[in-house]
Amino acid sequence: MTADDFIALIPQIILILAGIALMLLEPFTPARRKSRMGTIAVLAAFLAAYSLRYQWSSRPVSILKGMIIIDNYSIFFQWLFLAITGVVAFISMKFNERESINRGEYYALLLFACSGMSLMAASGDLILTFLGIEILSIATYVLAGFKRNDARSNESSLKYFLLGSFATAILLYGIALIYGGTGSTNYQFIHDLAMAQGGVQTTTIIGMGLLLVGFGFKVALVPFHSWAPDVYEGAPTPVTAFMAVGPKAAGFAALIRILVQAFPYLSEDWSAILWLLAILTMTLGNVVAVLQTNVKRMLAYSAIAHAGYILVGIVANSSQGFSAVLFYLVIYTAMNLVAFSIILSLSRKGDMGVTIEDYAGLGRTNPFAAAAFSLALISLAGIPLTGGFIGKFYIFSAAIQNGYIGLAVIGVLNSLVSVFYYFRLMVAMYMREPDAQAAEPEAIGWPVQVIIVMGLVAIIWLGIFPDQILALAGHSNLALK
Repeated sequence: MTADDFIALIPQIILILAGIALMLLEPFTPARRKSRMGTIAVLAAFLAAYSLRYQWSSRPVSILKGMIIIDNYSIFFQWLFLAITGVVAFISMKFNERESINRGEYYALLLFACSGMSLMAASGDLILTFLGIEILSIATYVLAGFKRNDARSNESSLKYFLLGSFATAILLYGIALIYGGTGSTNYQFIHDLAMAQGGVQTTTIIGMGLLLVGFGFKVALVPFHSWAPDVYEGAPTPVTAFMAVGPKAAGFAALIRILVQAFPYLSEDWSAILWLLAILTMTLGNVVAVLQTNVKRMLAYSAIAHAGYILVGIVANSSQGFSAVLFYLVIYTAMNLVAFSIILSLSRKGDMGVTIEDYAGLGRTNPFAAAAFSLALISLAGIPLTGGFIGKFYIFSAAIQNGYIGLAVIGVLNSLVSVFYYFRLMVAMYMREPDAQAAEPEAIGWPVQVIIVMGLVAIIWLGIFPDQILALAGHSNLALK
């Protein structure tokens, strides 16, 4: 490795060193100063993001014989991951104090998880992709059960760990079959070999199918979604916010690069599989969300449905489709971080008060929270003049342009179904009387209010002026060719 290679890895080095520093400082930091450790995590995410600006639009850098690829595509996702990590660390500080879980290793695990996600997006080799997934998974397994005295948190962690272990084994077996069929795990080598031979072996096709199963678990596609509702409900709410956006975006980032750079020769095969998974995921996610009364479970099934929408853009298998996916992941992140920021701020000690009935009359007791939550829900439903509408519009347009008219129609119909359960929560906030015996919701602290306002601005701005982010997404996709 040269000095330039190390420079390209500066963001990763910052995250890892900051995480290690937090672990070392934890035993020597008084309880009253634990929140400062969250500040260190936020600063580390900011510094890593700032260092990336010098790599944008530069020549793609290939490190370790093509295992790591630093290009505009990976940089786009690293910025997204760092923003998610910084925001989650920021909104976690007051929550962790209230729940008595304000420890340094929490923020260190967030940084390690961010490092794993970044490696997934920058990977040019199946082995490194697997390592990135494992770094991310191990961190999130622990974060899901971070409330060690809470049975629900412990249960969510155990379920996630057990099911995740099976999914990892399937993924690894798929990698082994691909290696057996091609003699390499490098994306470019697999692509070149298929082009030279005019096809691939059966073992490679089976291996690709097992890869789809493994990634299907990570991004909660049907029928690999069963862990998501229980884990989202039981995990601490900031961790739920992180899991709803971070690992999902990382899974799609790695999946797109694998399909486009390693298996373009099999595009008809994986497009047909993903076409079916998109329909199942959209439909089941929206239909089951209608039946939920717990807001975190409802948003878990909503996240499943949105994974189906994102698959539509991948199925389109075009520059327009991939650009729409990147744009959608940005606005999806903003919508969910706003929603979960409000949920964690209004929840009572013990992470309680997260049913729809608990939000009755919120428009009267906390107008700011009700208005912000409503705008996030409206965007999730895909109502015009919001970023959610623009994201769905470009994804479905890409599908239509590439001949998937039926898939786009099913996506639109599913969006109509989602309006019911999103608006049901809004009806509770504005058209029901609050429970006289219920405790008054706590005031949202100004730091979290700043995050919420920034998210709301992003939702509205991207709903009216999406061109800049779309151009950025399109420029990022050029690195895939």
